[in-house]
Amino acid sequence: MASQKLEDLLNLALSATKEEREQSDQLNVGYNEQGNTWELIVKFHGDITMLESVGIVVEVLIPGYAVLTVPERQIEFLSQVEEIEYIEKPKRLYFQLQEGKEASCILPVGRAPYLTGQGVIVGIADSGIDLSHEAFRNPDGTTRVLALWDQTLMPDEAAGLRSPWGFQTGVEFTADQINEALTSGMTGNMTALPTRDISGHGTSVAAIAAGNQGVAPQSDLLIVRLGIPAEEGFPRTTELMRAVTYMIRKAVALGRPIAINLSFGNTYGSHDGTSLLERFLDNAAEIGRTVICVGSGNEGAAMGHASGRALTETRVELSVGNYERTFGLQIWKNYADVFRILLTSPGGESRLIDTGRTADNGQTRRERMEDTELLLYLGEPAPYSAQQEVYIDFLPVERYVNPGVWTITFVPVSVVTGSYSMYLPSASSIGSETHFFAPTPEVTLTIPSTSSKVITVGAYDTVYDAYADFSGRGYLFGQSSVDRIGSIFSKPDLAAPGVGIVTAAAGGGYVSVTGTSFATPFVTGSAALMMEWGIARDNDPYLYGEKVKAYLSRGARHLPGLTEYPNPLVGWGALCLERSLPL
Repeated sequence: MASQKLEDLLNLALSATKEEREQSDQLNVGYNEQGNTWELIVKFHGDITMLESVGIVVEVLIPGYAVLTVPERQIEFLSQVEEIEYIEKPKRLYFQLQEGKEASCILPVGRAPYLTGQGVIVGIADSGIDLSHEAFRNPDGTTRVLALWDQTLMPDEAAGLRSPWGFQTGVEFTADQINEALTSGMTGNMTALPTRDISGHGTSVAAIAAGNQGVAPQSDLLIVRLGIPAEEGFPRTTELMRAVTYMIRKAVALGRPIAINLSFGNTYGSHDGTSLLERFLDNAAEIGRTVICVGSGNEGAAMGHASGRALTETRVELSVGNYERTFGLQIWKNYADVFRILLTSPGGESRLIDTGRTADNGQTRRERMEDTELLLYLGEPAPYSAQQEVYIDFLPVERYVNPGVWTITFVPVSVVTGSYSMYLPSASSIGSETHFFAPTPEVTLTIPSTSSKVITVGAYDTVYDAYADFSGRGYLFGQSSVDRIGSIFSKPDLAAPGVGIVTAAAGGGYVSVTGTSFATPFVTGSAALMMEWGIARDNDPYLYGEKVKAYLSRGARHLPGLTEYPNPLVGWGALCLERSLPL
């Protein structure tokens, strides 16, 4: 029996073979083959430094949360340690790739009361930044960046490349080091420092929030380039948690308020705020004078979510495109409901999953259907969630998963709510032909925008003054298909311009971008302006956290054609900073 202290996906990964993990897009995330170790997220109480005596590397983040590097043979021991409450593996993060100051009522507050973000820090955790770009330099050519932590670099003490205090990975560059590099005269996303923004995503995001032509042009910047020092270099949830911890520690040490921007996410999870990452952000948002803004993601029109109520036999059809190498399918249900789930392949083969057989809980099954191997895992409810997960990893026997129509049939046995919710991986990681035939666009927020105490930002099109259909949709508690609820809690919280935004490009110049990635920094910069008015100018020393969210929600502008607020498309409405300030 698998340990109930371990999340379902970690239990499945540990029971999978080396070959199965290497084929899967999810199962090997967090595993280091060279050292046969796992990077794991834990929630804990008390003192866990004693774990270092058995070869486990302990990296405490905020109180109660840590990232551990654990030899695989020690995971069973770790699960038996009383101080360890729950354990999750990292997940991949996907940047949300896909003019707004006037539309967001920001221009008036730049004139009177002349808010610029001075005295407030804007933190950007993303793909890095082009330090040489004019958008981030003072009139004398010096940098506006207080510090930059590049998580993808390897420390080298002899070369003066050091990790930030309290961390063991990546390299931190101070403002003095950045200024010294800038005086070398190198340009075009190139300085004497070995850090780059290869995709340009982070540069564009930072320029909207706090560039010289951005929302908060006189705020100081803290930058974290997310990633790992490995060939694939993709960021993981553990890197995100480290980044947030780093930025909050810096702000607290400086005695400054901070607005943090997170423009990425993934689809793995029950989307009810109960994962360790979501709970971590809820706790982090209460440290210091902090606001955390997260994009709702670009999954609204991706056809990767299907949900409903199976009170009678219900069929859901899934299209799998050609040349799909691997993908995972999550099925979430209330543990009180008992279904038989019949999975049918394009060629007509069927396999039965009986969610009422408690003997199967925590067990991995392997099934072959045509030329596809399935890893099936029937989970248990977690200490923080009553939802039960059925996870199915589709792996090719040779090169590709069988294309065509796969059918998932829910046969109710003993149901109370009958609710189910299914998710495919982020659209950026699978082919466009892989999708549900009858998708549910609601509750397509990416995680961690589902955290309750962050400001979740959707996107709208300023040309048409209308919701952008790619923007991840949320729910009103009490009205969602999975019966999450509380009458005043809604997601997203509000929307901001996210279509055709002109912003700085890595390497110099400017570029037009679209996506919730670029809507989010409008809100992050606006939060910085509000905290300048409240905290830096001593008008309201408590204007941070949930209070900023409340003021932004109250001031949000209603969009044409939408009559009920809050709603799952744009929450309380479109960002309007002028109406949100308590002047």
